[in-house]
Amino acid sequence: MVNILYNNTLAVFSPLYFVSASNQGLDEKINDAFMPFAVWWENLILAEIPLFGQGIPLILFILMGGALFFTIYFGFVNVRHFPTAIQVVRGKYDELEKKRPDSKAQVYEVDGDLVDTIKDEAHLGEVNHFQALATAVSGTVGLGNIAMVAVAISFGGPGATFWMIFAGLLGMSTKFVECTLGVKYRDIDGKGNVYGGPMYYLSKGIAQKGFSKLGKFLAVLFAILCVGASFGGGNAFQSNQAAAQIIENFGLTGDATGSIIGLVFALLAGIVIIGGIKRIAKVTEKVVPFMAILYVGAAIFIIISKIEWVDDALALIFKNAFTPEATVSGGIVGVMIQGFRRAAFSNEAGAGSAAIAHSAVNTAYPASEGLVGLLEPFIDTVLVCTMTAIVIILFNMDGVFVYGNVVDGQALLYDGSRLGGVNITSMAFEKSIHGSSWVLMLAVCLFAFSTILSWSYYGLQAWKYLFGRSRAMDLSYKIIYLMFTVLGAAITLDAVIKFSDAMILALVFPNMLGLFILFPYVKSEFSCYKKLIFRKKN
Repeated sequence: MVNILYNNTLAVFSPLYFVSASNQGLDEKINDAFMPFAVWWENLILAEIPLFGQGIPLILFILMGGALFFTIYFGFVNVRHFPTAIQVVRGKYDELEKKRPDSKAQVYEVDGDLVDTIKDEAHLGEVNHFQALATAVSGTVGLGNIAMVAVAISFGGPGATFWMIFAGLLGMSTKFVECTLGVKYRDIDGKGNVYGGPMYYLSKGIAQKGFSKLGKFLAVLFAILCVGASFGGGNAFQSNQAAAQIIENFGLTGDATGSIIGLVFALLAGIVIIGGIKRIAKVTEKVVPFMAILYVGAAIFIIISKIEWVDDALALIFKNAFTPEATVSGGIVGVMIQGFRRAAFSNEAGAGSAAIAHSAVNTAYPASEGLVGLLEPFIDTVLVCTMTAIVIILFNMDGVFVYGNVVDGQALLYDGSRLGGVNITSMAFEKSIHGSSWVLMLAVCLFAFSTILSWSYYGLQAWKYLFGRSRAMDLSYKIIYLMFTVLGAAITLDAVIKFSDAMILALVFPNMLGLFILFPYVKSEFSCYKKLIFRKKN
């Protein structure tokens, strides 16, 4: 693996490289320089364990095993308390959440920091439950729901949809745990600014267990990976797929077209992210409902217009989940891998990223935001991803392409040419609704933009944890982040997916270890909040 990276690096710096590179456009030069690192990083993070004749990434065992454990341990909180989560988002318990009667009894210190306490009503947080959910959903409901679903079905056939849904349902319990911990161990400064996420519950929470050095190591590791993930999956992948849709719909050509589109996205994003979480929340709470109505509305229209085929599509999803198409490599295990992997990238349950946004919520009860957090995988994977999958499967009911016939990592053979990612979904929409590719292009741009905004906040929080909370550190991160917006639009889908997948999934290692250590604290917080709800109902 190291040799591959070394040889590729030598190739980039050889005289022959510069001769050939002089005949390349700007986008190709950027891609060729970036690809060796993307391949090396993907191979490192997605190391596989041979099982049933198929290589299964170790990380999927951790994600699915952890999600199943949390689902059982917390009494199927993802199902039994789903209605309560809806009520919390609607603000039913807002007034009760302003102050905890037991807050004084909970004040203690770890390394000089107050832990497990909310200081006073004026400094509970920066955003409400809906704004926190909107910000976090905008970070998860993105192009993974459009492009990655198409990739999963291209590789694994219709059956991959079943395993995506299954992973999404289990992931709701993981989100509940990490979002509860995010609020429980957050920092709030004298001005009411909130600093939270896995960096804080890993360092403070594990220190409570008597393993302060381990907690600090995991926190720093997570923060470093989170910064990288914000540059990759949260940013570069989004601008890449948005640029692909714009170029496709407008028929743009030119060696630097992607870079120019990325620059426009960077300028627009920069205007918003300078204002911090409050401005990001105000934008996302308006953009997320609009883009959801736009995209989901178009998907529902297509599904209703082909309602006579929907039962066949659903039957195909269930059947192929256990008896895959002959052309799909890896059999049932291969299909499961595709479903789990794309669900993990899409809803990020177990990665801990959304806990950063949820930490900013205005509440004295951490478990209340844990319940809000469990709605994300449901919205993201169970609803939006499933709708996208059904639209693509309906599009292919006549066999316009062959499942599993994929080359170069992502490209699917369609009508004599190779398509990848979002373009497959675009073709499916266009066939059902003439002109809908333009609607999808707008939805893609909104999805991309909102995700870029949310992940800028995630990455910035990690950056400040590593380098301090000064204005200089704030500005330096934002400049680098916006540079990756341009980079993502310039490189190929294959390169950006390799880098993005691995960066976001790498967060799982430190975060899930922390969740396995700290989950008993979540149970006590949940019990406390359930008593509050019980008093309200009675």
